[in-house]
Amino acid sequence: MATSVPRLPEGRLVETRQRGWVNPYAGLNAFDFVRQAPAPEIAAYVEHFWVVTWTDLAEPYEQRIVSHPTVNMTITQNFRRIAGVIKGGFSYTMRGSGRVLGTRFRPGGFRPFLGGPVSQLTGRFVEISEMYGAAGATLVEQVLAEPDAQAAIALTETFLLSLGPNQDPLTEEVAALAAMVENDVSVTRVDELAARSGRSVRSLQRLFRDYVGIGPKWVIRRFRLHEAAERVYRGLDLATLAAELGYTDQAHLTRDFTAAVGMPPAAYARLRSQA
Repeated sequence: MATSVPRLPEGRLVETRQRGWVNPYAGLNAFDFVRQAPAPEIAAYVEHFWVVTWTDLAEPYEQRIVSHPTVNMTITQNFRRIAGVIKGGFSYTMRGSGRVLGTRFRPGGFRPFLGGPVSQLTGRFVEISEMYGAAGATLVEQVLAEPDAQAAIALTETFLLSLGPNQDPLTEEVAALAAMVENDVSVTRVDELAARSGRSVRSLQRLFRDYVGIGPKWVIRRFRLHEAAERVYRGLDLATLAAELGYTDQAHLTRDFTAAVGMPPAAYARLRSQA
């Protein structure tokens, strides 16, 4: 039986599409999931906080994720780490009872907290205490000891602000470009994004690797795969979808989809009837 959703302040709840979750609705009776917008002081860097809670699971539940082009900081009893952009899919298995508090940074938003190219984190998990020393270890202890999700989020916000991130106009530029890619399905090529940004393709590639941790081609393709998974789950025609999302043909979409999601689109579409 799932726990109750943590109470969050009015006005700080954000949209809760489980974009990137494989079979997103099958496990919603096993756990509670909520997102919270960051405080204004930290909103230039953090996209949202997310909390997953579960209680007395009769059987382990595995949630698979098709990753986003973002850095995440997660704190739970099992791990306390910062994850760079993960190119492949990954999963987390819930057992018994527990809680995960996550901080999803905006694309480019972790650069001021790292002080160097975000590409050095790509595909890696780094312990919070390894990156931030005693202060990071203290944050982990405080969050794990705090039963109230809202208070735990406040602790995290205070910690991030204490690091004194410097304002960087490139952070805002990268976040805006990533939002454009995510929300405008007509953006399917790097040269199109470069033209809209006013940068050369080479300059855009350097910017994304430095601030996002991975190149713009991967970012475009990943957001298109998120869109594809959402539409396939709703039963949309694959050939039409492939053409709209910029794939050369249906087979191209099927290959990319299967590699990222772990199953071909037809099998994924059947999950809806099992949810």
